[in-house]
Amino acid sequence: MTPLRGRHAVITGANRGIGAAIAHHLAGAGADLTLGVRTPSSAEPLVTALTATGVRVRVVQADILDAAALRRACAEAAAIAPVDILVNNAGTAETAPFLKSDAALFQRMIDTHLMAPVHATHALLPAMLERGWGRIVNVASIAGLGGAAYITAYAAAKHAEVGFTRALAAECAPKGVLVNAVCPGYVDTEMVHGAVQKLSAKTGLSAQDAIAAILRDAGQPRLVTPEEVADAVLAYCLPTTTASGEARALMGAEA
Repeated sequence: MTPLRGRHAVITGANRGIGAAIAHHLAGAGADLTLGVRTPSSAEPLVTALTATGVRVRVVQADILDAAALRRACAEAAAIAPVDILVNNAGTAETAPFLKSDAALFQRMIDTHLMAPVHATHALLPAMLERGWGRIVNVASIAGLGGAAYITAYAAAKHAEVGFTRALAAECAPKGVLVNAVCPGYVDTEMVHGAVQKLSAKTGLSAQDAIAAILRDAGQPRLVTPEEVADAVLAYCLPTTTASGEARALMGAEA
């Protein structure tokens, strides 16, 4: 089954973790891909694997914190072929107590999790609207639906991303472009394991106990897998979806 055959998808932050899993899922559904990455050489193994599936894969350099560069990358992708699907996946998290979270930290989180999707969407949405078909999926976070200690800047930015998703969906759904968000909890990625290592170093907990502590505090039974996030993203990209303005939480309790 290749329901996305002939469709062209752009994925930011596509070289590893959740982004790589999304790329594999969309390629498996037949979509041609443009991978937006900060360092193109980092995507070479992924490109080789995806190309072997029979889809066309290109890489564009996209630093999401450089608005002009991100717009140029989107324009480069659109010049290859009309873009039908945009997955705003790239991101990072920074933690700090609120009183140590300065304006620069808040601005970095807003630029990463709100303004980067805004810039990419500004670049690619007009052509989707003109053709009357498109899918935009924002990879947000459960932090965009709730809150937790030491992530005020990150949570504020993710709430903004979810609000952006819902408002844009209301505007675009009548014109054939569906916009949704996936909001995972802690995912089994390098970023999360880096946080685990820092917690272990600070507390003396083993990595296993540190993961258990993080999951317990989050009310999450296990780490979500990148593939589970990619499954949810793919579902929102399919021609058969009617979802619009959803912010789907993924907390590892689904299986």
